[in-house]
Amino acid sequence: MRGLTANKPLPAVLLIDDDMVSREVLATLLTMGGLSVHTAADGRTALELLTQGSCAPDAILMDARMPGLSGRDLIVELRKLSRAVVVAMSGSDAPADIAAAADGFLLKPFGVEELARLLERREAQKRPEVEANEPGEPVVKAETLAQLRAMMPEKGVRRIYAVMVADLDQRMAALEAAIGRGDLAEVGRIGHAIKGGCAMAGAAQAARLGERLETAGAEAWGNELDNSRQLLKELRTAHRNLERMLEAEFPAQTQGMGG
Repeated sequence: MRGLTANKPLPAVLLIDDDMVSREVLATLLTMGGLSVHTAADGRTALELLTQGSCAPDAILMDARMPGLSGRDLIVELRKLSRAVVVAMSGSDAPADIAAAADGFLLKPFGVEELARLLERREAQKRPEVEANEPGEPVVKAETLAQLRAMMPEKGVRRIYAVMVADLDQRMAALEAAIGRGDLAEVGRIGHAIKGGCAMAGAAQAARLGERLETAGAEAWGNELDNSRQLLKELRTAHRNLERMLEAEFPAQTQGMGG
């Protein structure tokens, strides 16, 4: 596991297999490889371990064919309780629906190094970090700002953007709290609100990041939580850019405005 663990601790694994011999042999091999291993003889037992907080795995290995709750249905339930990488395993090729639902597949028998390579590939496949300002993307669309100025006095336009900046500050605090407790659904709701409000005011950077957060909230994948943290970081940059825009466009009215 040297390649996998050069800069991070060895992963904890939840092993789900109804065959006692296969389960014990694989658990022994993984433990000898330095991993922390919890085992379950079926899907329901695995869900109980996760619900009770008895284990917090980085990876879940599950046999592709088991009695009772199994296959794709089990994967769906596991994702509700854990952000771990879900790897299906079998002595023969995995059914297409299971292969599509899982994060990876291992053909039995396999060793620790094969698991390490799979997890390394998953790490490499994480979405790239986003930038708050894409090439040519304005902080506020000039045409939107011009339309607002044609519709109302300068004081009214300034108030719209000042309110938006203050609202965005509050939403970023709520977003940080949602990410901290792993609530992707709330991340999505906050992202939707940011997207709508900022788009109306032509705040292109913030609106795009709100849309990305909304998408992240709709996905039940562990790396979306990491992606949301990065998006929050970029949203803070977009927020600062909006504050600078206010200072540049309305210098007299924004003197002394806090960040």
